[in-house]
This record gives sequence, C-alpha cells and structure tokens, in this order.
Amino acid sequence: MSSPGTRVFAARLAGTAVFDPIGDQVGRVRDVVVLLRVKAAPRAVGLVVEVPGRRRVFLPLTRVTSIDAGQVISTGLVNMRRFEQRASETLVVGELLDRRVDLVDGSGGATIVDVAIEQQRTRDWLLTQLYVRRQAGKGLGLRRRGETLLVEVDQVRSLAAGADLQGAELLLASYDDLKPADLADVLHDLGTIRRLEVAAALNNDRLADVLEELPEDDQVAILSGLSVNRAADVLEAMQPDDAADLLSELPVEQASELLELMEPEEARDVRRLLAYEDDTAGGLMTTEPVVLGPETPIAAALAHVRRQDLTPALASMVFVCRPPLETPTGRFLGVVHLQRLLREPPHEPIGGLIDAEIERVTPDAPLGMVTRLLATYNLLALPVVDEERRLLGAVSVDDVLDHLLPDDWREADTEETDRAMTEQEVPRG
Repeated sequence: MSSPGTRVFAARLAGTAVFDPIGDQVGRVRDVVVLLRVKAAPRAVGLVVEVPGRRRVFLPLTRVTSIDAGQVISTGLVNMRRFEQRASETLVVGELLDRRVDLVDGSGGATIVDVAIEQQRTRDWLLTQLYVRRQAGKGLGLRRRGETLLVEVDQVRSLAAGADLQGAELLLASYDDLKPADLADVLHDLGTIRRLEVAAALNNDRLADVLEELPEDDQVAILSGLSVNRAADVLEAMQPDDAADLLSELPVEQASELLELMEPEEARDVRRLLAYEDDTAGGLMTTEPVVLGPETPIAAALAHVRRQDLTPALASMVFVCRPPLETPTGRFLGVVHLQRLLREPPHEPIGGLIDAEIERVTPDAPLGMVTRLLATYNLLALPVVDEERRLLGAVSVDDVLDHLLPDDWREADTEETDRAMTEQEVPRG
C-alpha cells in the first residue's frame, strides 16, 4: 500500500498498468487529473485510465491502494463511464507539460517537463514539485537548451493556463506509441485551445492520419485553426477520399482556396471525388488503390501491398490495368488477390493470376448496391470503372462502414461495451 510521503512523477506514470486487487489488469494510466487551487496547493484527484475498447475512464485516487514501480493497484471499484473533463480540472500530461511558467526568484521563465504528486498524511495527493527547464539564455552558466531543475510548486507563478501559446512536445512524446485512432481519442478529449496546440505540433503525415479518425466537427475546427498553407499540406497527406469528405464540410470559399494551394495532382483527385454524391461508389472510393500492369512480377506486387499507408482492405488485392496506371487508368483487366500472390512463384507475372470475373461498379452506383456486392462475394474492396472500363478507383469495406454507421459513432459508447463492463458509480473527490 502507498504510504504517506510517496512521490510520483506524472509523465513517468503515463502508460503504467493498472491492476485490480486480484491481479487482473484493468487498463493503463493515460493522465493525472488535478485541481489548480488559488489559495492552496494543487490537488491530484484521480487518474485517467484507458480500459479495453479504447475507453478512457476516471479512477479516483481514493480508490488507489498502491502506486509502485510499473504498476498501480486499485480497489476494483471503477466507474466505467467515459471520462469527461470538468471545467475545474486540469490534465497534467495533456495540459501542464510544456506549459510556460515564471520563477518567483526573478530568474526568468521556464517550461514544465514533469510534475510530482505526493501523498500526504491525510491521504490526499498534492502537486508538490515541478521539474522544469529554464528558457535558454536566461541566467548564468546555462546549457544551450536551458538548465533543468526541480522546484517547489509555490516557487512558480502562472501555473494556471495563460494566453501564450503552449508547446506540445512532451505530451506527444508520452503518446508516441499510440495508433492514429487512439491519439485521435486523446485530442478529442482535450479542450479546444489545447487540441489546436497539440495538432499544430504534429507533423503533416501524423496529423493527416489522426484527422481521418476524428469526428467531422473536430476535423473542421483543427483544419480551420491551421494556416492555409499548412492546412493544404495536411490535406495532401490525407487519403484523397478523406480529404474530399473534409473539404465538403467547409465553406465553399475556404475549400476552394485550399484546393488552389494543394499540389495540382493531389487537388485533381480530390476535385474528381467532390463531383460525386456522398452515398455513391464515386463518393466512397479512393483514387489510390494498388494499380499494376499485367507484366509485373509477383515479388514486385507483394512489395507494393506492403506499403504502410495502405489499409488492410486495399492491401488485399492488386488492380491490374493497361497503361496508364494512374487513375483513371487504361483498360481494367481484373484483380489479383493477395492469397493467390502468396501461393505462386515470385518471378511469375501477375497477368496469369487475374480474377477477371470480379464484380465491378460504376461511380453512380448507390451505397446499397456496393454494400450488397461486398457482402455477397466476401470482398474487402470493389473496383469502380467508367463506361470505357477504365479504373477510376476502389471502394473499400472500411469506407462503406464509415457511411453506414451513425455520424457520431466515433464518440458514442455502444450498448455492447456498456454491458461488457460493470459500472460502479464513484463520486470524484
């Protein structure tokens, strides 16, 4: 059991496994919730714990019996309702790390690197110390990046959020191992300003992946908060169908400006997709499936489907066409399924393995037809062709699911998840 005087650094606590009293893992710590009080030391009231199903729940520190190296032990009474941050609460990893503060000794400003919480004799957990890095160039004898030091919490001013832009490097380092969908959940749970700060700190490719996993309102807010040039770069890094979906949610003037700033080839594909209705094969398709000529060796085809940017659905087959091989292609010949590629000699050309009988749809095919064909023939993707049998793109099953599910499916807690978890109401301290 944790004894009074136990001190824990929050950034190091992130990712720590949480166990119930009998040793079963409940989840992992993702953040620490604190109350920043004006006339008293900030108090830590609980942990944000990620449980199965990517749900983040609140675990009061009053329900934590032990915090040791590499593990947190709870009483087992955990409220499985999704964590929703209250106005009075601050997230240490999400909001305090990288925050700029002023040192009361007059030596200048510093940036918070980590935060120490310590259990008192009253069993309360207080925020007692800050591990900070002085701003480079302040004081004497400092290193280029600035001196690091441990200070008492009462030795800093402006711990509460200020108007200055806050960095996000330490927060992103804490979540570096998260998949885009999981990082999207983190951003969704942050406040509006902090969400924009964190999004701005992501590189274009990572931000593009995360945007594709966010609800539409969050996508629009983040993209609108970027400079127009940066927003255009991020749209270029997104899948064309996702970029088209996002642009369709923007005002016409803003969408047109961003399209003009995008690279012509990237903008061309997005414009093509915007011309189709949302609930048709043309509106659902991506213009970037794996397209190869029939003379391509199997080994080269396998190398193409190994691309990390491909979804499993699009990696399940190679679309074989006559030149040109960029959509819209030359005549569409058929597909080669991944399993067939794995069973044949790597030097053989893929032209001898073509499934020419695969079902195909035109861009005006309705969503219902696409869904029935995918289900009937157990396919993960369908080719979309025009009247001249040129390949325009492919509709994958994940894109169909996005349109079949409710608009708020990324945010909604499903009844199945609720039934799978035992809910115990626990008031926050």
